[in-house]
Amino acid sequence: MTGSEKKLWNQIRNKKLNGVRFRRQYSIGPYIVDFFATQHKLAIEVDGAIHLNRESIEYDAFRDEYLKSMGIKVLRFSNEKIEQDIDRTLEMIKLHLK
Repeated sequence: MTGSEKKLWNQIRNKKLNGVRFRRQYSIGPYIVDFFATQHKLAIEVDGAIHLNRESIEYDAFRDEYLKSMGIKVLRFSNEKIEQDIDRTLEMIKLHLK
């Protein structure tokens, strides 16, 4: 895990966030998401700089469409967002857990 993934994982593991169980590195079809709340069908992706190049953007869009077709909501947060404002990141996740 990257530093940002570890930081987020420490905040959401063991049902720390609204009593919701998140799984780490969870397989869905041919893909693996960083974190997944099965009850809520919520995938969380932590994106580093590599996700800013054209190929990664296209791949991520295709992947997100696949997940959406399975009824899964995908939230993406940059490493910087997590590092600079973990509280706001957690609030955004909470909004999607309702």
